[in-house]
Amino acid sequence: MMVHRLLLTLALLIAAQAHAAWRIEHLEPGSWWTGMRDGRLEIMVHGERIAELEPEIDHTGVTLEGVQRTENPNYLFLELDIANDAEPGRFEIRFERGGRTELVQPYELAARAPGSAERRGFDASDVIYLITPDRFANGDPANDRIEGLRERPDRAAPFGRHGGDLQGILDHLDYIEDMGYTELWLNPVLENDQPEQSYHGYATTDFYAVDPRFGTNELYRRLANAAGERGIGLIMDVILNHCGSEHWWMDDLPSADWINHGGEFVGTTHERFSIVDPHAAESDVRRFADGWFVSAMPDLNQRNPHVAAYLTQMSLWWVEYAGLSGIRVDTLPYSDKAFLTEWSRRLTTEYPDLNIVGEQWLMSPAMVAYWQRGAPRSDGYESYFPSLTDFPLQDAVVRGLQEKAGWGTGLDRIYHVLAHDFLYADPYNLVIFPDNHDMSRIYTQLGERFDLYAMSLAFFLTTRGIPQLYYGDEILMSNRGSDSHGVIRSDFPGGWRGDEVNGFTGDGLAPQRREAQALTRKLLSWRMQATAVHDGKLTQFDPEDGLYVYFRQDDRQTVMVALNNADDARTIDPARFAEIIGGRESAYDVLADAQVALTGEITVPAHSARIFETAR
Repeated sequence: MMVHRLLLTLALLIAAQAHAAWRIEHLEPGSWWTGMRDGRLEIMVHGERIAELEPEIDHTGVTLEGVQRTENPNYLFLELDIANDAEPGRFEIRFERGGRTELVQPYELAARAPGSAERRGFDASDVIYLITPDRFANGDPANDRIEGLRERPDRAAPFGRHGGDLQGILDHLDYIEDMGYTELWLNPVLENDQPEQSYHGYATTDFYAVDPRFGTNELYRRLANAAGERGIGLIMDVILNHCGSEHWWMDDLPSADWINHGGEFVGTTHERFSIVDPHAAESDVRRFADGWFVSAMPDLNQRNPHVAAYLTQMSLWWVEYAGLSGIRVDTLPYSDKAFLTEWSRRLTTEYPDLNIVGEQWLMSPAMVAYWQRGAPRSDGYESYFPSLTDFPLQDAVVRGLQEKAGWGTGLDRIYHVLAHDFLYADPYNLVIFPDNHDMSRIYTQLGERFDLYAMSLAFFLTTRGIPQLYYGDEILMSNRGSDSHGVIRSDFPGGWRGDEVNGFTGDGLAPQRREAQALTRKLLSWRMQATAVHDGKLTQFDPEDGLYVYFRQDDRQTVMVALNNADDARTIDPARFAEIIGGRESAYDVLADAQVALTGEITVPAHSARIFETAR
């Protein structure tokens, strides 16, 4: 009997000690900065029964204002206030129970880089180069396969991981700079430890870590710094609406309402009109906003204040850590509207000149304009998003270039979409593009006609807005016969050892692909100095007989662009455009590198563009 009692006592002691062996599994964000305009910080702490402990902080200028717990005992949310005079440096977060310190967690409070709050964001003087990192260049084959991560490399599979990485982009900054791109937008680079199709990056499994198959956080920051030294900014692709189904918290949710629909898959309706419809049923709004994209992407409940704080701080952390020049927000309208207001307010308050572009994939200018900062709205909604993606213009260009001129068809489509610019608070700050990672390559969309491709390039680099080009468009990458995203996002030739064709050096490129690359380089080089197309006023003239003429003007320069989409040549009569041309007698033909007289008719060949530049 005595032996039994001793064994029972010993077992209870062992169990108690095991229970008391608290540990921290996740603490996010793992660092922060002094001197932020908003001193609030909420740290999420995750660990077995961590809520049984009481945190304590003793550091000059840092106050633990409160501790929040949820129904899950494995989480604590620490509410800190960081004063303007807080001392940078490391301090301890002590976790106590019954007057005894059970855990000590070091925490770093760093000093912000000089001028961080005043950083310049991307604008219409820039040209954005969009890269899908897994498909651009494999600079470090050693990280193609990472032990412990689910998906293995398979370059032969369209939806597999091909091995492109951050080092590959670093290795080719010379090419990117030489081409004339001034901003890099990378499809998401954060960890996607999903079992399949993880290459695209849109199913995040760790919001604070670069995927090891792309590199490290430090390498991402090194890329930003190296690009910045060349005058090239870095735009981060941020996903606020959802995470990946294999995110670490999916096995131990902080609260029952962390994921919409209780963590069970219910698909969204994709009816983006419902959230601006003044007549919409509330149930339809919720079905859209709370539904999941796909089962592999759980929908985050941003009405939960801890979720909202987490996503906001994550975004601020990356801007500060990596020195970003901008953010692109994926699937903008799918997020909670009130959350988007506060998220965008907080980001633009902290970084007034940071540019943020939201993805709104609809062909209605009104639906895009609704989300831009300063736009009039009948429902009183407030947004602080400076920029949106201009899908209506992209659609108009692709359709218009492939149609005959007519009432509302052909180049009239472009004219009409631009006439809707009265809806926008700032149409010059929209991101414009011939294609992106989610649609067929522009060369394929235009029937693989080089003449139409060249016209589209000339248009997007001279009209109002911030141009974005997709990697490989400059060498006519295409997806003929397939609209598969895996095919659209094919490997850039020359990015892998042993590639027979090299798009970076031109080795093995077909003549027409070389011509496309040279045209892109020429236009981008010219555009860097063409101040009129950076922020000059756009004046467009009604297209006539397949000929569309428009002007960009600032106080130093006037640029005239003529697009002829007819099957034969058209002539420009300068008299029609006298209100802009005035008494100028000649102009520089950008594409032909020659002077041209403005005193007589100017010929524009069939299916071509001409760009003329004059001093103001």
